[in-house]
Amino acid sequence: MKILVVDDDKEIVELLSIYIKNEGYDVVKAYDGKEAMTKVITNPDIDLMILDIMMPKMDGMAVVKELRKESQIPIIMLTAKITDMDKIQGLVAGADDYVTKPFNPLEVMARIKSLLRRTHMQITTDTPDILEIGPLIIKKDSHEVMTESGTEIQLTALEFGILHLLASHPNRVFSAEEIFERVWQQESLVSAKTVMVHVSHLRDKIETATGGEKVIETVWGVGYKINEN
Repeated sequence: MKILVVDDDKEIVELLSIYIKNEGYDVVKAYDGKEAMTKVITNPDIDLMILDIMMPKMDGMAVVKELRKESQIPIIMLTAKITDMDKIQGLVAGADDYVTKPFNPLEVMARIKSLLRRTHMQITTDTPDILEIGPLIIKKDSHEVMTESGTEIQLTALEFGILHLLASHPNRVFSAEEIFERVWQQESLVSAKTVMVHVSHLRDKIETATGGEKVIETVWGVGYKINEN
């Protein structure tokens, strides 16, 4: 697998590159947002991006927004900012996860492995290969989601994981903590806002493709569910 590391601090790029290579991954390096975009184009086989927010020429937020027009590549953002709002803005832009500076490289590696595992693994629940719920057709093995009219909905791996989890258990309410632990496959810490942002993205994509149908229901104070047809 190939990982793109983007940061204007060359020491951080080199530090992360050492740890990533030690785990057997290939590394591509970039030092500003515009170079990152070029690297993505010239390396279409990149599996994951680690992306700093504060960079010259083109900042990390702008890179994510631009990439999400065409690509669902998993993105972990590096941020020196520590407020919840800063983290939420990164997720709203389209990032999958974030790590706050200063960071432990071992934590970054754990996040990388978790996100790659989620992206590339096949869902192994005892659900049918194809789920049909509401206006959606969900194909487990190929990670495809389509509307009844044939419109394909492009989802990130985490968005697909959330949708498949809820659709596999219609009428059951899952808390944000349960969703985080099952989909991210990490122990839930401060996860509610992270899950909320990803569910919001997922809803927007479904409603755009289906002409405004409300598939995912919020049970206030409890969690999220999809009702059976």
